[in-house]
Amino acid sequence: MPSALLISTYELGHQPFGLASPAAWLRADGIETRLLDLAKDPLDESAVRSARLIAFHLPMHTATRLAAPVIKKARAANPGARICAYGLYASLNAGWLRSIGVDDVLGGEFEAELAAIARQACGAEMAGPRTDLAGLKTRATDSAGLKPHPPSGNLPRLRFLVPDRAGLPPLERYSTLRLADGTRRVVGYTEASRGCRHLCRHCPVVPVYNGQFRVVSSDVVLADIAAQVASGAEHITFGDPDFFNGPTHALRIVEALHVAHPALTYDVTVKVEHLLQHRDLLPTLRHTGCLFVTSAVESIDDRVLALLDKGHTRRDFLDVVSLCRDAGVTLQPTFVAFHPWTTIESYCELLDIIEGLDLVDHVAPIQLAIRLLVPEGSRLLDVEALRVLVDAFDPTTLTYRWVHVDPRVDVLQRDVAAIVGRRLVSDRRVVFDEISAVAHERAGLPRVAPRASSERAFVPYRDEPWYCCAEPNPEQLTLV
Repeated sequence: MPSALLISTYELGHQPFGLASPAAWLRADGIETRLLDLAKDPLDESAVRSARLIAFHLPMHTATRLAAPVIKKARAANPGARICAYGLYASLNAGWLRSIGVDDVLGGEFEAELAAIARQACGAEMAGPRTDLAGLKTRATDSAGLKPHPPSGNLPRLRFLVPDRAGLPPLERYSTLRLADGTRRVVGYTEASRGCRHLCRHCPVVPVYNGQFRVVSSDVVLADIAAQVASGAEHITFGDPDFFNGPTHALRIVEALHVAHPALTYDVTVKVEHLLQHRDLLPTLRHTGCLFVTSAVESIDDRVLALLDKGHTRRDFLDVVSLCRDAGVTLQPTFVAFHPWTTIESYCELLDIIEGLDLVDHVAPIQLAIRLLVPEGSRLLDVEALRVLVDAFDPTTLTYRWVHVDPRVDVLQRDVAAIVGRRLVSDRRVVFDEISAVAHERAGLPRVAPRASSERAFVPYRDEPWYCCAEPNPEQLTLV
């Protein structure tokens, strides 16, 4: 049967779940399916020319920008192919994607619709009625004006299949986890849930899921983990936007995981407010092998947190730091360090808080350079305080660009990004010290005295260079 070609350009250094999951659906329909991860292997032009369906997974901003030239090349090489883009940033950029040759654009819960498209494109008989997700497809927008986030319909509740990773590069070719003793662990990746119950304004999940949340059945998740363990995985990253959206479901999975694979470790992402709300679950995370919890703190300024609709305060963040320490769970906070309300003084305060809480080794250096990204469909465009600052949509960067009212802040951001770009593999303390020295000098403020190196505790981290550098160009670092 004619083939389908699924392409990933970048998934934060993980083996692409966004290819493995739909591959299971297409192969279940008997469709010959090739998986290609361009982060690891070159484009196979013969596969492009022979495919009847070429589908690109676009889960983030970086992946979308990297995909653009490949989409154009695929359209030129195979004019008769049906080209599809799917994932969060596909639906956010639907109009632009269609303008460069994409036929179908899918957002959340895409597997059933993608399988139906594949059956049509590859000439397979329809196994059942085609799922109609037309309401989820983002309408094209006028790039000359500001548009509110696109409407979202009710997403389907899919009966997920165990991801099929056949044909992907082996796990050992992907990023590894570095531990205190100098050893590295092979990292796998899975998702126990999708979407999010919350509506944080800067989050790309929100325009697509609009507060909806879908779970992947525990048997599917555990089977996927077991298959990755059999392939060498020693650590699993759960890619759920928030692991505690469904705490009962989450705990059921990690407890079963620990019984089946007692030596396996894992990490999760949890909102600050959920860490507070479910503080009683933190010991269970530790006992079942959780090495660290990532949490999107974003800011220590309560006004900014309210504008982002984050659902927590500065005080909440400080409380969570204490809670996690008491529970023996390593917290790895992330930040949007540069936004229209950043001042040089507030940036120094953020650095001082990180220093004072002994979190320097917990914070990836890229987090100190992140600049607020405003993509198409963002709920940030509902905020008048931001709308008056942004320019027209820029199809080159796929963002609504903004310039800080204080030029010194933009210069500082570029200089911090350059420091991070030069020191991708440097010790986090060395990078932090250089950034802090520059920022405090420009603010004319004294630095918090650095902690002695003997007091430092090693924090596990992944060694993916782009994980520390969200954009290929360090001068254009943005929130992914």
